[in-house]
Amino acid sequence: MSDREDETPRSVPRPEALEAFFHLVDVRRDGESIRYVGESLVPERALLRQVTPAFHEAGYEVDLRTGRDEDVLVARPIGSRPEGIPWLNVVMFLATVVSTLFVGAYGWYYVPISAIRSNPLVLLQAWPFTAAVLGVLMTHELGHYVAGRYYGVNVSLPYVIPFIFPFGTLGAIIRMKGQMPSRRALFDIGAAGPIAGLFATVLVTAIGLSLDPISVPDRVISESSEMIVFNDPPLLTWIAEALGRPTAYGDPTQSVHPVVIGGWVGMFFTLLNLLPVGQLDGGHMMRAMIGRRQETVASLVPGVLFVLSGYLYWVLDYGLNESVGLWAFWGVFAAFIAANGPANPLDESELGWPRLLVGVLTFLLGATCFMLVPVQIVGA
Repeated sequence: MSDREDETPRSVPRPEALEAFFHLVDVRRDGESIRYVGESLVPERALLRQVTPAFHEAGYEVDLRTGRDEDVLVARPIGSRPEGIPWLNVVMFLATVVSTLFVGAYGWYYVPISAIRSNPLVLLQAWPFTAAVLGVLMTHELGHYVAGRYYGVNVSLPYVIPFIFPFGTLGAIIRMKGQMPSRRALFDIGAAGPIAGLFATVLVTAIGLSLDPISVPDRVISESSEMIVFNDPPLLTWIAEALGRPTAYGDPTQSVHPVVIGGWVGMFFTLLNLLPVGQLDGGHMMRAMIGRRQETVASLVPGVLFVLSGYLYWVLDYGLNESVGLWAFWGVFAAFIAANGPANPLDESELGWPRLLVGVLTFLLGATCFMLVPVQIVGA
């Protein structure tokens, strides 16, 4: 053992479960963190399930880092933050800023590629689109982050994923390590993202609808034989009706302001995140609300999504429409994440009725973002 072996149990927790499920070789201090070096004798989730309660009682959160030659169980004081600059988060965020600026400029502000090549600064014209898309996504993820930090859960800063068309991003995620302390914490962390994101989405949508439409250049109209249509979810329609603003223009030379697309993205991503499966927000909330019966609910979700896809294909005769493939893909994805199982909190005490009510209302709000045919390509 290292020269730290003689430290008291008070300064270096050594729970019995650690000795039983982890072959301990060395104990090292790294600032506020304690690193237990050795080899896990059980799978990662089983180890964390066994040792987390004792470490939480001692005031520590834990996660396991597995390697080829050794495993390291890292214990940090609850509420502490890893030191250093989170470079991966920063790089991914900056890359997504660039990708959304490019997609926004070319796809939604109709800036020609030739103009972008000659002067890349024209991409900055699309900053409202970038601000809208990243605003709703980051608000959603930061809702999770703040709630996670409040409960002392080991959560990362958001990772934003750059992509290409039509939005320049695939969304954002945060990583949570270790086990949830309670069903209440699981619910609050799971619900904080959709609730915060929906507030941001409504605000962004209202701002976008209040802005003047974008002029579509003649070259775009003459060159386009097909166009992508993003259909309106009920929530977007209600916001537009409340403001007395259109969500589309009969004149092909005018298009809604690209900031509205940021609101559409927020609504659609909220809907998908609220699917009650696995580690999605809806899975966390449902697990907290109804306990282990959540797995029964989760097992039904892939079938429902496949039925939606089949209904569009065979009953409504959409053929291989983009939305047919979308729901089929999410059916496969939902089956995969459902198979990995939900989070299992340490404290299984049931939620009180106020949180149950918030959960029901959140799922109902998410349902107002549903569209049977979210996107389709139609002839110009």
